[in-house]
Amino acid sequence: MIRTATLAALLALSLPAAAMAQEMPMHALSGTRLDVVATGEVTRVPDIARINAGVVTQAQTASAAIAQNAQQMNRVIAALKKAGIAERDIQTSSVSLYPDYRYAENQPPVLTGYRANNEVTVRFRDIATSGSILDALVAEGANQINGPTLSIDKPEAALDEARQKALATAQARASIYARALGKTVKRILSISESGAAQPPYPIPMMAMKARDSAETAIVPGEQTLSTTLSVTFELD
Repeated sequence: MIRTATLAALLALSLPAAAMAQEMPMHALSGTRLDVVATGEVTRVPDIARINAGVVTQAQTASAAIAQNAQQMNRVIAALKKAGIAERDIQTSSVSLYPDYRYAENQPPVLTGYRANNEVTVRFRDIATSGSILDALVAEGANQINGPTLSIDKPEAALDEARQKALATAQARASIYARALGKTVKRILSISESGAAQPPYPIPMMAMKARDSAETAIVPGEQTLSTTLSVTFELD
């Protein structure tokens, strides 16, 4: 018997640590498991506006359409920089050239000229001044303006607040269930997060032209940021 016990001990020592770990029993859940999903929300005023400003030109030839477009867009970009928009906040989003045709019934299409389009995405860090800048762009030749899309530049602090609210809500719900069952909340077993984001808030496309009316206004309103947590509790 002594030799057998000794042999068993030697075999145990020679086994890989991973194999021994697999044989160790996992700690069983002693109480009741409760899964709770909770969402935390906060509101903030958007402080960033993204707008697409473009120039569309038409001419008899492709080269003339492109040349006119480039001249007009150069004036638009110069107006942006003059208004204090940094180069890092101006980005070309599309450049295109299309032929224009005239169509008639039972007749082949007739080429009438070319249409050039150049569009930039502009990030406005001061929404209060964006309306007047848009009007200046129109005066300088921008004839296509789409947007704006409003967002929060640095949302992490707000999202952290939403996370705290979501966790507090989950804990409050767990306490309600525990009391209903005559139990108490022993501990949190796991937490997972989903949906921590701020949705962009687009405003429908605007078609603008130079005019003598009042200044264009962009009203930021409020935006909701949310975080959803899945929390597993043990009730005892």
